Amino acid sequence: MSKKNKRGKLKKTQVEQILDKHKIKYQQLQFSTHQDGDVQTLDVPDGMDQHLMYKTLVLSGNKTGPLVGVVPIDVRLNEKALAKVSGNKKVEMIPLKKLVKTTGYVHGANTPVGIYEKHHFPIFIDSDAKNHETICVSSGQVGRSVKVNAEDLAQLVHAQFADLEQK
Repeated sequence: MSKKNKRGKLKKTQVEQILDKHKIKYQQLQFSTHQDGDVQTLDVPDGMDQHLMYKTLVLSGNKTGPLVGVVPIDVRLNEKALAKVSGNKKVEMIPLKKLVKTTGYVHGANTPVGIYEKHHFPIFIDSDAKNHETICVSSGQVGRSVKVNAEDLAQLVHAQFADLEQK
Protein backbone atom coordinates (compact mmCIF):
# COMPACT_ATOMS: atom_id res chain seq x y z
CA MET A 1 0.00 0.00 0.00
CA SER A 2 1.33 3.46 -0.90
CA LYS A 3 2.09 5.96 1.82
CA LYS A 4 -0.06 9.03 2.30
CA ASN A 5 1.09 12.46 3.39
CA LYS A 6 -0.30 14.42 6.36
CA ARG A 7 -3.32 15.62 4.36
CA GLY A 8 -4.32 12.08 3.42
CA LYS A 9 -3.14 12.41 -0.19
CA LEU A 10 -0.94 9.81 -1.81
CA LYS A 11 2.76 10.58 -1.57
CA LYS A 12 3.98 11.54 -5.04
CA THR A 13 5.99 9.03 -7.02
CA GLN A 14 9.10 10.06 -8.92
CA VAL A 15 7.02 9.96 -12.12
CA GLU A 16 4.46 12.35 -10.65
CA GLN A 17 7.28 14.68 -9.61
CA ILE A 18 8.60 14.62 -13.19
CA LEU A 19 5.13 15.44 -14.52
CA ASP A 20 4.89 18.33 -12.02
CA LYS A 21 8.30 19.63 -13.09
CA HIS A 22 7.14 19.72 -16.73
CA LYS A 23 3.74 21.22 -15.78
CA ILE A 24 1.79 18.27 -17.20
CA LYS A 25 -1.64 17.74 -15.68
CA TYR A 26 -2.40 14.28 -14.33
CA GLN A 27 -4.57 12.48 -11.83
CA GLN A 28 -3.13 10.05 -9.26
CA LEU A 29 -4.70 6.59 -9.23
CA GLN A 30 -4.19 3.66 -6.89
CA PHE A 31 -5.32 0.08 -7.56
CA SER A 32 -5.26 -3.11 -5.58
CA THR A 33 -3.07 -5.89 -6.94
CA HIS A 34 -2.83 -9.65 -6.59
CA GLN A 35 -0.06 -12.18 -7.05
CA ASP A 36 -0.29 -14.02 -10.40
CA GLY A 37 2.55 -16.54 -10.54
CA ASP A 38 5.76 -14.62 -9.96
CA VAL A 39 4.33 -11.17 -10.84
CA GLN A 40 1.89 -8.70 -9.32
CA THR A 41 -1.22 -8.09 -11.44
CA LEU A 42 -3.39 -4.98 -11.32
CA ASP A 43 -7.05 -5.34 -10.31
CA VAL A 44 -8.94 -2.96 -12.61
CA PRO A 45 -12.11 -1.78 -10.84
CA ASP A 46 -15.51 -2.68 -12.30
CA GLY A 47 -16.81 0.10 -14.50
CA MET A 48 -13.35 1.32 -15.50
CA ASP A 49 -12.63 1.01 -19.22
CA GLN A 50 -9.67 -1.39 -19.52
CA HIS A 51 -8.95 0.01 -22.98
CA LEU A 52 -7.86 3.28 -21.32
CA MET A 53 -5.40 1.45 -19.06
CA TYR A 54 -2.05 1.12 -20.86
CA LYS A 55 0.78 -1.30 -20.16
CA THR A 56 4.43 -0.42 -20.73
CA LEU A 57 6.25 -3.29 -22.43
CA VAL A 58 10.03 -3.36 -22.71
CA LEU A 59 11.56 -5.15 -25.67
CA SER A 60 14.91 -5.42 -27.37
CA GLY A 61 15.45 -4.73 -31.04
CA ASN A 62 18.26 -6.17 -33.14
CA LYS A 63 19.35 -2.62 -34.15
CA THR A 64 18.07 -0.29 -31.41
CA GLY A 65 18.59 -2.42 -28.34
CA PRO A 66 15.98 -1.73 -25.63
CA LEU A 67 12.76 0.00 -26.71
CA VAL A 68 9.30 0.49 -25.26
CA GLY A 69 5.81 -0.27 -26.56
CA VAL A 70 2.81 1.24 -24.76
CA VAL A 71 -0.52 -0.47 -25.52
CA PRO A 72 -3.92 -0.92 -23.81
CA ILE A 73 -3.93 -3.77 -21.29
CA ASP A 74 -6.75 -5.51 -23.17
CA VAL A 75 -4.77 -5.96 -26.41
CA ARG A 76 -1.66 -7.83 -27.51
CA LEU A 77 1.36 -5.98 -28.87
CA ASN A 78 2.12 -6.59 -32.54
CA GLU A 79 5.87 -7.14 -32.33
CA LYS A 80 6.26 -7.09 -36.14
CA ALA A 81 4.60 -3.67 -36.32
CA LEU A 82 6.83 -2.36 -33.52
CA ALA A 83 9.93 -3.76 -35.22
CA LYS A 84 9.01 -2.08 -38.49
CA VAL A 85 8.21 1.34 -37.02
CA SER A 86 11.34 1.28 -34.84
CA GLY A 87 13.72 0.39 -37.67
CA ASN A 88 14.41 -3.12 -36.39
CA LYS A 89 14.14 -6.36 -38.28
CA LYS A 90 12.98 -8.14 -35.12
CA VAL A 91 12.03 -7.24 -31.54
CA GLU A 92 11.44 -9.51 -28.58
CA MET A 93 10.36 -9.06 -24.99
CA ILE A 94 13.09 -8.51 -22.40
CA PRO A 95 13.16 -11.57 -20.11
CA LEU A 96 11.53 -10.94 -16.72
CA LYS A 97 14.79 -11.69 -14.89
CA LYS A 98 16.54 -8.87 -16.85
CA LEU A 99 13.73 -6.30 -16.54
CA VAL A 100 14.87 -4.50 -13.38
CA LYS A 101 18.47 -4.37 -14.60
CA THR A 102 17.33 -2.93 -17.95
CA THR A 103 14.72 -0.40 -16.77
CA GLY A 104 15.10 0.02 -13.03
CA TYR A 105 11.46 -1.08 -12.55
CA VAL A 106 9.85 -4.36 -11.54
CA HIS A 107 7.17 -6.03 -13.68
CA GLY A 108 3.96 -4.02 -13.30
CA ALA A 109 5.73 -0.77 -12.47
CA ASN A 110 7.40 0.01 -15.81
CA THR A 111 6.48 3.49 -16.91
CA PRO A 112 7.30 5.40 -20.10
CA VAL A 113 8.01 8.56 -18.06
CA GLY A 114 10.56 6.98 -15.73
CA ILE A 115 12.19 4.86 -18.42
CA TYR A 116 12.65 7.87 -20.69
CA GLU A 117 13.95 10.01 -17.83
CA LYS A 118 16.57 7.39 -16.87
CA HIS A 119 17.48 5.76 -20.19
CA HIS A 120 16.04 7.65 -23.19
CA PHE A 121 14.96 4.38 -24.83
CA PRO A 122 12.82 4.84 -27.97
CA ILE A 123 9.14 4.81 -26.98
CA PHE A 124 6.15 3.98 -29.17
CA ILE A 125 2.53 4.48 -28.08
CA ASP A 126 -0.40 2.75 -29.77
CA SER A 127 -2.09 5.33 -32.00
CA ASP A 128 -5.51 4.55 -30.49
CA ALA A 129 -4.41 6.57 -27.45
CA LYS A 130 -4.92 9.76 -29.49
CA ASN A 131 -8.65 8.93 -29.72
CA HIS A 132 -9.13 9.41 -25.96
CA GLU A 133 -8.92 12.51 -23.81
CA THR A 134 -6.75 10.69 -21.26
CA ILE A 135 -5.08 7.32 -20.77
CA CYS A 136 -3.65 5.68 -17.66
CA VAL A 137 -0.03 4.55 -17.40
CA SER A 138 2.00 3.27 -14.47
CA SER A 139 3.55 5.89 -12.22
CA GLY A 140 6.53 3.68 -11.37
CA GLN A 141 5.10 1.63 -8.49
CA VAL A 142 2.99 -1.52 -8.63
CA GLY A 143 -0.63 -0.49 -8.08
CA ARG A 144 -0.02 3.18 -8.85
CA SER A 145 -0.93 4.92 -12.12
CA VAL A 146 -1.48 8.36 -13.54
CA LYS A 147 -4.25 9.48 -15.83
CA VAL A 148 -2.67 11.80 -18.38
CA ASN A 149 -3.28 13.26 -21.83
CA ALA A 150 -1.65 10.96 -24.41
CA GLU A 151 -0.31 13.83 -26.54
CA ASP A 152 1.30 15.45 -23.47
CA LEU A 153 2.82 12.10 -22.50
CA ALA A 154 4.18 11.51 -26.00
CA GLN A 155 5.72 14.97 -26.13
CA LEU A 156 7.39 14.52 -22.74
CA VAL A 157 8.96 11.15 -23.59
CA HIS A 158 9.58 11.90 -27.27
CA ALA A 159 7.32 9.00 -28.22
CA GLN A 160 6.03 8.17 -31.65
CA PHE A 161 2.42 7.07 -32.18
CA ALA A 162 2.02 3.89 -34.26
CA ASP A 163 -0.51 1.12 -34.87
CA LEU A 164 0.82 -1.47 -32.41
CA GLU A 165 -2.28 -3.56 -31.69
CA GLN A 166 -2.19 -7.15 -32.87
CA LYS A 167 -5.31 -7.74 -34.97
